[in-house]
Amino acid sequence: MTRFAGRTALLTAAASGIGAATAARLAAEGARVVLTDVDDDRGRAVAAEVGGTYLRLDATSEDDWARVVAEVGAFDVLHINVGRNPAGRTPVHELDLAAWEAVQAVTLRSVFLGVRAGLPVLRERRGCLVLTGSIHAVVGLRGSAAYAAAKGGLHALVRQLAVEYAPEVRVNAVVPGPIRTPAWGDWDGADHIARTPLQRAGTAEEVAAAVAFLASDDAAYTTGAALPVDGGWHVNGL
Repeated sequence: MTRFAGRTALLTAAASGIGAATAARLAAEGARVVLTDVDDDRGRAVAAEVGGTYLRLDATSEDDWARVVAEVGAFDVLHINVGRNPAGRTPVHELDLAAWEAVQAVTLRSVFLGVRAGLPVLRERRGCLVLTGSIHAVVGLRGSAAYAAAKGGLHALVRQLAVEYAPEVRVNAVVPGPIRTPAWGDWDGADHIARTPLQRAGTAEEVAAAVAFLASDDAAYTTGAALPVDGGWHVNGL
């Protein structure tokens, strides 16, 4: 398929996992892809593999966003994929302020900065914005308050942006559930997989396919949506 021929996609956290898989998918469909990350070695390696360009971007830095947007110039797709939970599984009464703020900075502040920097380009080119949400935004999981709050804010922001910037820009989110990426480390995810109707973990490539759909003209009448890619995890009963 060549759904993205002649288009440029700017992606964050693209050195591994969902970001790298999305870069590969969009490049395979004809896009010029610009990958960003703070892991320079892996970022350059993935860019070389998919035929893209790598730029360093600390997504929590306003100055970095301004530099990258200026350097790329014109782009039609912005996929903001940054998210991290350095607080781990910590209940609120044990969560210190620094850990709370670290999660918000990486997972929500980065989105605000990226959206604000990228919107002028997207509006001019009538492009689209795809954010990576999380099942944590719609289902309560013990010990994940900081991350859930950040991703919940991201989901709310998708709806707000879709209303404010239509019809120039479409804004949607993918909502991954138990997706096996390097971020899992040694955790096997067995407790999540056990309650997933499809009875397996998903892959980064399956999330990338959903990002590609939302970014393509196949989703031309879709905005403000949060598309679950979770094997049915969020609809399973208690």
